[in-house]
Amino acid sequence: MKILGPDTLVFGVDDVEICAQFLTDYGLTPRGNGRFEALDGTGVVVTRRDDPSLPPWPFETANQLRKTVYGVENDATLEAIATELSRDRDVKRLSDGSIESVDDAGFALGFQVTVRRPLSLAAETVNAPGDARRGVNVPGAPADKTAPTPRPRSLSHVVYFVPDAEKAEAFYINRLGFRLSDRFINMGPFLRPAGTLDHHTLFLIQTPAVMQGCDHFTFHMGGPSEVLQAGYTFAEKGYETFWGPGRHRFGSNWFWYFNSPMGCHIEYDADMDQHDDSWVPRVAPAIADNAQVYLFNRREIWAPGGPPPVQRAD
Repeated sequence: MKILGPDTLVFGVDDVEICAQFLTDYGLTPRGNGRFEALDGTGVVVTRRDDPSLPPWPFETANQLRKTVYGVENDATLEAIATELSRDRDVKRLSDGSIESVDDAGFALGFQVTVRRPLSLAAETVNAPGDARRGVNVPGAPADKTAPTPRPRSLSHVVYFVPDAEKAEAFYINRLGFRLSDRFINMGPFLRPAGTLDHHTLFLIQTPAVMQGCDHFTFHMGGPSEVLQAGYTFAEKGYETFWGPGRHRFGSNWFWYFNSPMGCHIEYDADMDQHDDSWVPRVAPAIADNAQVYLFNRREIWAPGGPPPVQRAD
């Protein structure tokens, strides 16, 4: 099944206005009706949690990721998913042509022919002895603070807290054709669907049932400098860092996480590993050294000769 990855995350929230400002400051573009998009058309929808169009929320947690909508390659894939899931659960056909069902953990899922637009954007490049990729007379840093803040390019992945990670993993692998990329022992798997080479678009974390919900979601940026620039700008607007900046070991992606008013965390990420079906999944303990290669703390900008920079907890 050529599932490409998440197209849209739909949240039910208490304060739509606060969430709208948050997502705009994060770098997404408002498109009306509560939708906020990255450069390729993937995005987030926020609406009031009592909106009757939302799927029910059967869990005890405050965060309400009410539906994850996956983009698929074509109508044939959409029909194959509908046929597969109809074997043992309800599948609704919605007026926009998408289908809606639930996974084995109780999360609402949507599937649609993808809204993703092809991107033709240069990635960050580097100059190094023996391989000067950026070239001559091409500055790598923005000219000054008035330069536009880089924008999120594409919805990358979503992370669920689940009470039975093994059961949830089996559903995505056996029913939807996801592949295992890597696994943290006693925590959960990193999974990718067949239509992408990204290390993961879904990570499942074993937790008690009272914690079930969305842990975080993230959008891809153009490289580590864009993660740092966007994250620094976001923090300067008063938003609170949760974790980062740093670089993960599994997936290799650079990251910077922030708290969000959607009841979960949001991340900037970049430079994720790509894997095909010849990749042999790694299995490792869920310890700090495996969670990140390195981790930084943001400090106030300063100039040599001035007072020491101030560390910010954010």
